[in-house]
Amino acid sequence: MANLTTTTLLLLVLAVATTTTTTTAFNITKLLAKHPDFSTFNHYLTATHLANEINRRETITVLALDNAAMSSLLSKGLSLYTLRNVLSLHVLVDYFGSKKLHQITDGSTLTSSMFQATGAAPGTAGYVNITDVKGGKVGFGTEDNDGKLDAHYVKSVIEQPYSISIIQISQALNSAEAEAPIPAPSQLSLTAIMAKQGCKAFGDLLTSSGADTTFEANVDGGLTVFCVSDTVLKDFMPKYKNLTAAKQVSLLLYHGIPVYQSMQMLKTSNGIMNTLATDGANKFDFTVQNDGEDVTLETKVVTVKIIGTVIDEEPLVIYKINKVLQPRELFKGVKEKEAPAPKSAKKKKGKKATADAPSGEEEEEDAEAPGDDSDDSTADDSNGVSGLNGGLMSFDSPFGSKETSAKKRLLPVLGLD
Repeated sequence: MANLTTTTLLLLVLAVATTTTTTTAFNITKLLAKHPDFSTFNHYLTATHLANEINRRETITVLALDNAAMSSLLSKGLSLYTLRNVLSLHVLVDYFGSKKLHQITDGSTLTSSMFQATGAAPGTAGYVNITDVKGGKVGFGTEDNDGKLDAHYVKSVIEQPYSISIIQISQALNSAEAEAPIPAPSQLSLTAIMAKQGCKAFGDLLTSSGADTTFEANVDGGLTVFCVSDTVLKDFMPKYKNLTAAKQVSLLLYHGIPVYQSMQMLKTSNGIMNTLATDGANKFDFTVQNDGEDVTLETKVVTVKIIGTVIDEEPLVIYKINKVLQPRELFKGVKEKEAPAPKSAKKKKGKKATADAPSGEEEEEDAEAPGDDSDDSTADDSNGVSGLNGGLMSFDSPFGSKETSAKKRLLPVLGLD
C-alpha cells in the first residue's frame, strides 16, 4: 500500500512538471500565425529577429498591432533596425492578462519593455505606462512621450497565464528614442569596433588578408565574431606567419560563426559549431562548452575562454577571447600530444632492439606517454639493461629518477656498465 501511494505521488509530480514545462514554452510566430489580422506584425517580428528573443523569455506580454496599425507605422519609412527598437517597445517583460490590466493597483503602473531590458533604450525611454481610464478602458504610453497615452487596449488575443499574453492595442506607441535612426550593422566597420576594444591588430589582419569581406557579407543574416587582444595576437604572430596565405585566411574565418549567438544562447546550445571556414570535408569546427557563467571554445588543439563582449546588437555580436583559436586542420593535434596517456606495460629491451632503433628521438615519438618525459624513458631503459646484466634486480622505486641515478653509479662498480 505504501509503495502504491509513493508511486501515485511520483506520477502526480511528473504530471505537474510536464504541465509546467508545456505552459512556459511558446513560439510567438506559430501563435500569431493562427490570427491573419496580425500577419504583418508577425512578419516583422521575424525579420527583426525579435521573435527569437521573445521565445527565449519565460514571462512576456506582446502588445500586438493589426495589419492596419502596422501599415501606419511602416509609412514612417523606418529602417529595419530602427523598426526593431520600435517593436521591442511593444514587448513587455512582465505578464499582463486582460483581468490584470483592468485591476491595476492604484490605477497605473510603469513596466519595462524589451527595449529597456536589453539596454538599447537610453535612460528610462524603454518603460511603458499602463493606466486604467474612465469607461473601462486601458491606456498605453511610453515614458518619453510626455505622459501621453497614445494607444488603448482593444482585446485579448492569446493568454497562457503567467507565461505569455498577446493583447491587441489600437496603434503603435510613439517614442522619439525608439524611432531615432540607427546605422545597420552592415554599415558599421567591424575593424573599427574591434580597434576601440583593444583588438586592432586582429582587425588589421582581417583587412590585409581580405577575410573582412566574408565577415561583412554575413552580418545582416547573423554573425558571431571572436577576436583577440593585440597582446595575445603579438605572441601568436610567429605561428601565423608560417602559414600560407590561404591558410591564414582559413584561420581568420575560423573566428566567425555565420549565425547570431548571444551569450545566453551559447550557454544553452553547447556542442559543435561550424564556422565561416567550414567547407565540406574541411570541418573547421569547434565545441562550445560552459561551466556556470564561463563559456569555452574547444578545438583538438587549444581551449579558449570568452573573457568579454565587444558589442552585442543582434544580428551582430563580437566577443573577446583569451587565446587564438587553432583548428586541428591547420595545427595537427598539439593538444592531444600534450594530454597524459596511460603508461604501457614495460618491455625488456635487448641490445639488438636498441641497435635497431635509429635514434632516441624516434623512440619518443612511438611512446604512448608524452615525448618530453625523459626521466621516465631513461628509467625504463636502465631497468631493461640491468635485468640482463648479472641478474641485478629491477624494480620501480618511489624515488623515481633518484633511484635510476643511484643505479647508474652502482653498475660500473659491479663491472656491469
